[in-house]
Amino acid sequence: MQYFVDTADQYMDAIPEDRKAPMMKLRKAITDNLPEGFSEGVSYGMLGWAVPHSLYPAGYHCDPKQALPFLAIASQKNFIAFYHMGIYADKELHDWFVAEFPKHSKYKLDMGKSCIRFKKPDAIPFELIAELVGKMTPQQWIELYENNLKR
Repeated sequence: MQYFVDTADQYMDAIPEDRKAPMMKLRKAITDNLPEGFSEGVSYGMLGWAVPHSLYPAGYHCDPKQALPFLAIASQKNFIAFYHMGIYADKELHDWFVAEFPKHSKYKLDMGKSCIRFKKPDAIPFELIAELVGKMTPQQWIELYENNLKR
């Protein structure tokens, strides 16, 4: 579900009550472990983290007015979504995450290219997410983006 809000705090206020605690815990796992340089905001109706224009003036190739997106979390209708562009762009990071996931969860990994869906909010592997988000700096993401994704 998209929330038409302007700030991260407004996003958190707008989500359903039963999602607030796991979303707050997920947000904290990200903000406590994300390398310095990423900025938090709302993009595409989700709570996201991006490389700001001050570090990457070119911005996102689809819309250069937007900062370069990196992570996002969203309270969807049937699940909580966690988006990590690094696992889409870096096969080694993807393979590491896929191998680690069963060590942290008894549930099957429900994953798309960059989206991980958690249908049971109480089963989110917060420690694994914290470790994952700490593995890539803004500069590393910029290099990956320019080498692999930017068209």
